[in-house]
Amino acid sequence: MKSNAVLFLPALLCLTLAACALRPPPPVPAPVVVLAPPPPAPVPPPPPPDEVGPLLNYHQSLRRMSQGELIKELSGLGLQQRSPRVATQMGMALMLTRGSGDLARAQALLDSVATAAEADAAPFKALATLLSSNCAETRRLAEHGDKLAAQLKENQRRTEQLNEMLEGLKNIERTLPARPAVGAQAGVK
Repeated sequence: MKSNAVLFLPALLCLTLAACALRPPPPVPAPVVVLAPPPPAPVPPPPPPDEVGPLLNYHQSLRRMSQGELIKELSGLGLQQRSPRVATQMGMALMLTRGSGDLARAQALLDSVATAAEADAAPFKALATLLSSNCAETRRLAEHGDKLAAQLKENQRRTEQLNEMLEGLKNIERTLPARPAVGAQAGVK
């Protein structure tokens, strides 16, 4: 019996080894892929600084100034280095002074800003265009007002001439001899 066991033992060992060989190998774990964190969302560039808002406030302060203060402000602006912002400020001040030719100078300054090709003029272009058109309209209205004033003056002169003529005719009429009444001439016949 021992010999059967000796024969049986190697067969059992071979079968055990064969069974191990038939088993599928243990699964190899999938390589762990470490994902990089997603790139941060692009931060939008900060909005450009508001260049027009402070200029509108500046315009309001100019409107409260007297003519003397406006002249001082203009001379101060004239001493600064010329830039689209300074040209716009000078145009705003010239729009409010009452000197002859100031409105035309303001419009020329504002037109130069509105048509400038420089990048630093870009924030001021829309405002300069608006103010330039305002200057043009104000100039047109001033010319129309001057024309109407000239017509009024001419009409007043004519009215005075006509009144003088009327007074002269009244004086002539007073100096004329009285006409006989129409009924008195009929009775004479």
